[in-house]
Amino acid sequence: MHDLRSRDTHCRPLGTLSFALFLGCFVWGIAPARAVHSERITPIVRAVREASPAVVNIQGQKSVSDSREGAGGASRQVNGMGTGVVIDPRGYILTNHHVVDGVRRINVTLAAGQTYVAKVVARDKETDLAIIFISTPKALPVVRLGTSQDLMPGETVIAVGNAFGYEHTVTTGIISALHRNVQVNETQQYLDLIQTDASINPGNSGGPLLNIDGEMIGVNVAVRAGAQGIGFAISIDKALEVATQMLSIETLDNHWHGMTALSVDGPSGPVTVARVQRSSPAKNSGLQRGDLLERIGSVSIRRPIDVERALLGRRTGEGVPVVVRRNHEQIELNLTLARRPGRDRSRTPQPANPLQRDTWNALGMILEVAPRSALRGQEIPYESGLQVVAVRPESSADKQGVRKGDILVRMHRWKTASESDLRFIVDRADTLARAGDVKFYIVRGKETFFGHIDVADLAVSSRTRR
Repeated sequence: MHDLRSRDTHCRPLGTLSFALFLGCFVWGIAPARAVHSERITPIVRAVREASPAVVNIQGQKSVSDSREGAGGASRQVNGMGTGVVIDPRGYILTNHHVVDGVRRINVTLAAGQTYVAKVVARDKETDLAIIFISTPKALPVVRLGTSQDLMPGETVIAVGNAFGYEHTVTTGIISALHRNVQVNETQQYLDLIQTDASINPGNSGGPLLNIDGEMIGVNVAVRAGAQGIGFAISIDKALEVATQMLSIETLDNHWHGMTALSVDGPSGPVTVARVQRSSPAKNSGLQRGDLLERIGSVSIRRPIDVERALLGRRTGEGVPVVVRRNHEQIELNLTLARRPGRDRSRTPQPANPLQRDTWNALGMILEVAPRSALRGQEIPYESGLQVVAVRPESSADKQGVRKGDILVRMHRWKTASESDLRFIVDRADTLARAGDVKFYIVRGKETFFGHIDVADLAVSSRTRR
């Protein structure tokens, strides 16, 4: 929950509920233990039963500086909570940016009780949306998506979320108004929000606002501090538009399909190919402007985001079957993914020494000591770092979104202020590899970001050098 006084990330952790109480709530909310009269199973009960398995609870901890003096300021740990919604069965979850921003370890708990550590895949601070990912042994249930185009003031809505740490809290109300603009602070403004009187509390942020049919029609985001019955949600149409960009295979996989897909009759209508780029994989496959996309691989195409979902995580050169409808005829094509154009390897700087070669091969970065002026005046606990000179396409760094010009300030628990710091890390590659993905922090402009790099290749490089 992100209220207008920023109380979301400063909430104190609640005590653990007893197992008996938790089990009782879970059984009552999702799996009734005995038969009940059919009249008690109202549309609201059915909507909650259908949507709840796709709703996850998010817990995390972040450091907050108590001083504006940069490196000299003390920091304290605060606990935050929020909610997310599964939008892809492989483990991609939509939530709010402020729920995961700066969180050191994002813990995600499923409706069935399993807990996983999540990675941030992409984020958009302006719209306060983010996508995180968890790796699970089984496919996850996905929320059923609706549209916000036909919403009506007065219609019943349902909010589900981790309110004040009470997992899967359900509240109901109505849509109070549409198209609200809300100024949270000097830097954060929300546009075109849904206003509702369904109770939205700290911890509800990132959770679904549902209609009476159990379809997600909004992402809960804010509450008006000091005012009862006034909460807000980002419309699902806007949220999915941003999520489509965040899941772009060009951004995440450095792949290219070369088509622009649009919903022709609103967000829930058929998806048409609006544009095909010259010499692109889409063009080479035979796709044409005006084709209605029905299926890519095993994914039915109902929205533009399904195009990215269907192609995400595939290999360069992999052929993907595509089914389209053209002039009322069903046609089967084959789309072969290619690398994103515009990366000229011949112009990529070459490693100048063995250390740069190690980090280039294993991490996908060439690093140089950043000028001290680069971090001067920043409200961060770092005075120096290593500047990214180049990023290798399809490397760990590239897939995490690292760019040329970023300043690497920390890996794992060690600062990266000099080449000797980096050598220290490289020499401990085997230890890091056993720990799995390693967290790193970069400074870009006036913001600090973090990601996770797979250091298995670094360990191999280290052993080979010995």
